[in-house]
Amino acid sequence: MSISRRHLLRRLAAGAATAAAVPLRPAGASPSGGLIRLNRNENPFGPSAKVSSALLEAARDAPHRYPNKESEALRKTIARFHGVAPERVVLGCGATDILRMAADAFVGSARKIIVALPTFDVMGRCARRVGADVVAVPLSRDYSHDLSAMLDRSDAATGLVYICNPNNPTGTVTRRRDLEAFIRQLPETTRVLIDEAYHHYVGDSSDYASFIDRPVDDNRVIVARSFSKIYGLAGLRVGYAIADRETARALASGQLSDGVNVVAARAAAAALDDSEHVWLCARRNADDRQEFLNQANARMLKTIDSQANFVMLNTERPAGEVVERFRKFNVLLAPPFPSFDQHVRVSIGSPAEMREFWEIWDLAPVHHAAGTRV
Repeated sequence: MSISRRHLLRRLAAGAATAAAVPLRPAGASPSGGLIRLNRNENPFGPSAKVSSALLEAARDAPHRYPNKESEALRKTIARFHGVAPERVVLGCGATDILRMAADAFVGSARKIIVALPTFDVMGRCARRVGADVVAVPLSRDYSHDLSAMLDRSDAATGLVYICNPNNPTGTVTRRRDLEAFIRQLPETTRVLIDEAYHHYVGDSSDYASFIDRPVDDNRVIVARSFSKIYGLAGLRVGYAIADRETARALASGQLSDGVNVVAARAAAAALDDSEHVWLCARRNADDRQEFLNQANARMLKTIDSQANFVMLNTERPAGEVVERFRKFNVLLAPPFPSFDQHVRVSIGSPAEMREFWEIWDLAPVHHAAGTRV
């Protein structure tokens, strides 16, 4: 079965009209002739003008200074923003640094960590580096965390459970009430790291609530956040955790000295103060993500319902072949994920980048058991 060119153009025109509704301009290279990066879940619109100004000012004023003052100022800014004591905030060189600290502090040889399969694999790599047993539990049929199965695999040796919510790479949400019940049943010595890197992209839902915005009275919970996604600061590497004071001290024991530089600290503080840009990027992402789903539906392609700034697309062929084909056209996609060998994760780029994605997709047929489709 094929899609008519007229129908496809109508879809693309509708996407262009939606794109024009929100005044954000893409950052980086133009889509034609340049490398298109749809592999790292970056914000294609970059930081706000306010943050860009802070970047330039910091680069001009303080490149010769160590970031002691700026790091502490950022920690206090984050604490005020979330209404917690500064002692509960731990800064990291990106949220991945927070995951490393958690592995160093709470797992090791003779201990284990429980993660989903698939999920953000940095957590597993950090745990293996310190000799931990990594127990990977497949997602449920609805692509949420299989909390019952995770609970069955937990015991006194479990130092940490990692929950990425929304999950990377599926973009799916695990229900808040289920997470609360799960946490209550874990062994008292098991900590839970909830990675909320994609928090801002989740639409209004009774199934989701941040563990920072709506905390639980449990000192085992650690929440990680990142400035790499909605804030558009992936290149500066800033992340943070909020935890109970004692847990925060344990995390900070593995903190890099001067791990957050002057420019990054000032830019991150300015980003927290620009709620309008966050709102615009979240709204724009929702529109562009819906347009991606529309384009997939027009081609009768299946996707996993995402609450993030990326979508898992069923390729109906080995994912590695699709990734390699797009690479030849200078479009980078994430490599295949365990147990999802016929899916590719596509980051939502600018409208022009997404148009080019679909143009490349349409250059070659997709073969499947029922026949051939272009």
